[in-house]
Amino acid sequence: MISYEELKQEVPIILDDQATLPVWLKGIFIESSTSDMILLNKSIESKRERKCVLAEELGHYHLTVGNIVDQSIIGNQQQELRARQWGYEKLVPLSAIVQAFHTRVKGRYEIAEYLDVTEDFLKASIDRYRNKYGIYTTWNNYIIYFDPLVVAEMYE
Repeated sequence: MISYEELKQEVPIILDDQATLPVWLKGIFIESSTSDMILLNKSIESKRERKCVLAEELGHYHLTVGNIVDQSIIGNQQQELRARQWGYEKLVPLSAIVQAFHTRVKGRYEIAEYLDVTEDFLKASIDRYRNKYGIYTTWNNYIIYFDPLVVAEMYE
């Protein structure tokens, strides 16, 4: 799985992961005419959580257009959701869920540990997949059920 340091290397813009931000704001992507940047709150203690926040902010860098701070606007809500989804698919791809199955990792806590993401991030990722695909999807020769999270190998 991708580490925080590896994810940092993928950031093509200015990154300050020790920014002084309000406590309630974990991270922000700022787009300007001179330079774009991602700021992460210095109060985030674990690298695991820092990585999850960075993935979402990278989603904003790749997908968001304009100022979406006002979340009462539906278009802004949609952009926020797309950025989160980008982060979920970056850190918890279907292939990683199958890899966890092969290493005999069980339960959401152990899977989150294996993938080096927070449990909340894993839950949100699984919820995203369930909303996108329904109760299950197939990936290569596997069926991935989302509630409960189970992987089954298909044989011909």
